[in-house]
Amino acid sequence: MDRVALSSPPTFDPSSFRAFRFRAREIDELGRVTLRYALDERIELVERYELPIATPIGAAERARVDGLLALLHWVAGVSYFKTALPAAIVCEAGAPSPAAAALLTALYSEGLGELAFTNRLPALPRPVFPVAPRGEGPPVDDPPPLARVLVPIGGGKDSIVALEIARRAGLEVALFSVGDAPPIARTAQVAALPHLIACRQLDPQLGALNRAGALNGHVPVTAIVSCVALLVAALHRFDAVVMANERSASNGNVRWDGIEVNHQFSKSGRAETLLRAALAEASSEVQLFSLLRPASELAIARAFARLAPYHHAFTSCNAIFRLDPELRAASWCCDCPKCRFVFLILAPFMAPAALREIFGVDLLDDESQFEGFALLTATGGSKPFECVGEERESLAAIRLLAADPRWREQSVVRRLAAEVLPRFADDTDDAAELDAILALGEPHAVPAALLPALHAVLRA
Repeated sequence: MDRVALSSPPTFDPSSFRAFRFRAREIDELGRVTLRYALDERIELVERYELPIATPIGAAERARVDGLLALLHWVAGVSYFKTALPAAIVCEAGAPSPAAAALLTALYSEGLGELAFTNRLPALPRPVFPVAPRGEGPPVDDPPPLARVLVPIGGGKDSIVALEIARRAGLEVALFSVGDAPPIARTAQVAALPHLIACRQLDPQLGALNRAGALNGHVPVTAIVSCVALLVAALHRFDAVVMANERSASNGNVRWDGIEVNHQFSKSGRAETLLRAALAEASSEVQLFSLLRPASELAIARAFARLAPYHHAFTSCNAIFRLDPELRAASWCCDCPKCRFVFLILAPFMAPAALREIFGVDLLDDESQFEGFALLTATGGSKPFECVGEERESLAAIRLLAADPRWREQSVVRRLAAEVLPRFADDTDDAAELDAILALGEPHAVPAALLPALHAVLRA
């Protein structure tokens, strides 16, 4: 089969491809995963993982996790499907179960909503996945009580709060990450918990295809990380993968082509529900839920402000994780929506000097940052395509800062209070609105046994 040459790729015409093909998948005794895809019969693509294992994986063990390997194969394919968005899907290694097909239909359409919107495509991709007949399967029992959990960490505040809730609940906790970026390594060091690290290798052709004209943009990467974590959890006999996705992640950015385009779609409650259903059909051994789903970003920030040992370990700026090393930041870039949002929601619960020490600068005393902060409330446009919370959370934080003698004289705070807050003046009781934002709510899938710890950490 012909492959695209890396050194001098041809012009890539997305419209020339008819089908995206799921070719094959395998995991060997050393935990090396190989996922094979193709665009028509012309371009082969291979993604690889090295999973952390304690002992070689025997044939019976590989058979036990085959359903989770298949789920990873299907979900990870979105990184390659998006290069051309072909209309047809071919599953040579077997079709997904009904629940998995429902998940994939959402990830390969709504999960690529931002990509389609920012590339000015005429419509959302809506591929149709083949569906395997539903098997009988054993009866589904209530899940057993949790004892050992795996918490994926990304070096940001949310996963830190989640791991500390799980620890407070008395669970045996281990950390998981794909890669070991500096804020992830620092977080694991402060947490002093076991840390399992998987290595991911995208097909090296992908960059060349992008330069040659392939479609490029945001993909639902959290779904991919979740599936890798589930496979590792099963191999290590953990009871559950505990995510740190909050309720704000379910709030999108813009309406387009009949959907709400959401940068955080794969972190949303809808995506979690679909993934949990697909997991139930793939494996009865590992649970998955988002421990912070009942909480807003503002409530999580309040809790994180009390976790001082992590303040110099974490970094939530996504510039650290850029694929291109030349564009990758070493720490907070201090010039992106994520940096501004994290600064804004931490500020009501921390002193200016403390945040200056973390970020290196005071973003709320820099006039050039005003438009970026205003945009977090959708003033001057729509909410940025970034992992930021709801506009109402940003407004609540601004109101708190405008009344806080530590912050109210900062230049950006003064302008936000004078130019942004009046646009949202209505009969809303500000105190009641803040209470509603900070309150824990429904729906969520957090096991009842963990709720006391969740409430203890997240409430004032």
